[in-house]
Amino acid sequence: MRILVNQDPETVARIRKGLAAKEGYCPCRLQKIEDNYCMCREFREQIADPEFEGYCHCKLYYKEK
Repeated sequence: MRILVNQDPETVARIRKGLAAKEGYCPCRLQKIEDNYCMCREFREQIADPEFEGYCHCKLYYKEK
């Protein structure tokens, strides 16, 4: 298993700008709560699932099996 950063530099730049603006919280989520702090709880749970392969909600990270 590997966690990779999206290979599209424009996407990465846009998401990182959003993360900076929201003090590290997912720019795709409305609430600034611990579960939405990057890497968000949803993606951490997906990482723990051995069958999951794909992007996190905001498409910054990709889990490869």
